[in-house]
Amino acid sequence: MAWWGWGDPDLARPLSPEMSSLVREALGVRRDGPPVPSLEGLDLPESRMPPEVAEHLSQIVGPNQLSAEREPRVGHLRGKSTSDLLRLRLGDLSDAPDLVVMPGSHQEILDVLELCTAERIAVVPFGGGTSVVGGLAPRRGDSFQSMLALDLQRLNRLTGLDEESRLATLEPGLRGPQAEARLGERGYTLGHFPQSFEYASVGGFAATRSSGQASAGYGRFDERVVGLTVATPRGTVELGQAPRSAAGPDLRQLFLGSEGTLGVLTSLRVEISPAPAVRRYEGWRLPDFAAATAVVRRFAQDGPAPTIVRVSDEVETALNLARPELAGTSGGAGCLLITGWEGSATEVQERAEAVRQMLGQFGAEPVPEAGPDWAAGRFSAPYLRDALLAAGALVETLETACFWSGLPRIYAAVRQALVDSLSGLGTPPVVLCHISHIYRSGASLYFTVACAQNDDPVRQWQQAKTAASDAILTAGGTISHHHGVGTEHRYWYHRQLGPVMLDALRAVKRELDPAGILNPGVLV
Repeated sequence: MAWWGWGDPDLARPLSPEMSSLVREALGVRRDGPPVPSLEGLDLPESRMPPEVAEHLSQIVGPNQLSAEREPRVGHLRGKSTSDLLRLRLGDLSDAPDLVVMPGSHQEILDVLELCTAERIAVVPFGGGTSVVGGLAPRRGDSFQSMLALDLQRLNRLTGLDEESRLATLEPGLRGPQAEARLGERGYTLGHFPQSFEYASVGGFAATRSSGQASAGYGRFDERVVGLTVATPRGTVELGQAPRSAAGPDLRQLFLGSEGTLGVLTSLRVEISPAPAVRRYEGWRLPDFAAATAVVRRFAQDGPAPTIVRVSDEVETALNLARPELAGTSGGAGCLLITGWEGSATEVQERAEAVRQMLGQFGAEPVPEAGPDWAAGRFSAPYLRDALLAAGALVETLETACFWSGLPRIYAAVRQALVDSLSGLGTPPVVLCHISHIYRSGASLYFTVACAQNDDPVRQWQQAKTAASDAILTAGGTISHHHGVGTEHRYWYHRQLGPVMLDALRAVKRELDPAGILNPGVLV
């Protein structure tokens, strides 16, 4: 992945002159954003890793499996949020790791953690590097003499397949496409396709409680994890002897969502599904967001549920349907609903037909090509974000979840908080929203915000995010549905958790990681 932005650098494209003109007019952009700097021109702090510690690490993982060179260190700096990229483009490399270490086994990770505990070295477990909430920006401070990025890319095998139980045992460094390819060779799929799919890792899916675009059909990733092996500074943890158990609390849940703060996931046993013979995507337009929300609530509570469900509000729909051939025949844009089905040809046909009949009862109109167009571009939005940053726009996302009864309240409160905050800074925004995941009792809301950058775009977004996060908790939502906590959500996560459970979580951290070396300052 590009060290300066998202994804394959060969796929990065600047905005067209026509799009640049539209952005300037719509958002009031007056100047370009910070350019991508030269890697060699960046002021990278000298590595603080003691030579004797680096030598010991080399003996553990092998002399070719660690590096203090410029490009690996910058490539493991933070994640891919807008704030992360803006800080990098503005030349802030202050929290770059001192060393990148690539272990090749569970035992090597245990040995690395033992050494780092003894030497007071902070350790940041690194999968795909796709965090957008500061999950790779630990607080090193003066507590640690140096910090290393523990890159898990060498742990990339499918190590077991139980076809009778439909379980696969995967190593954490497998990227999404690698996992699908290995399982696909045996006729199976994970069914997990978040927007970060092309670069995020299996370990990262588990460590952040990732939820993919097909969650209505396959479920969240953490729901499909039935077993874990974890390397901690205290030793090895093995969890998951059965699909469900009444033997006390399910301690797998301690590590699912722990974001590398309690241990390093080294093996995951996950439920898999037969690879679908057919994938079909369709688009529908409904009169407004309330009507579209009622439809997908019906999907979730009474069925039939598509594999993929996504509802765009009026603003997002207007942008999605800007192409005349997709605009349909009615006067307004309404709200766009994307439905998708995966399975056998017969199953897909039957489910799709049942959904079409129900949508007809709600007055939905088909939108030709909207479904296939969404599927074709489902992983490409971060590339557009990077181009907009260069053009002087500030673009970022945030998400939450709540019960159906509270969804209108949270939708209104978060939109208003973003509009008021950014307008108060002289940069009135465009705010888009869609329902991205549905459940029997509620759904998630995913907001995209765009405005002109001001003189300090990092602080500009921090102020807006603070206002939106306050609004989420006040209105009764969760601070994160699938992006995780990291450092950016930590304050609100602590408020949401409450003092008793926060102390309990800190106690677990002290037991498993007594020296606090794992991702310090992330989560807790």
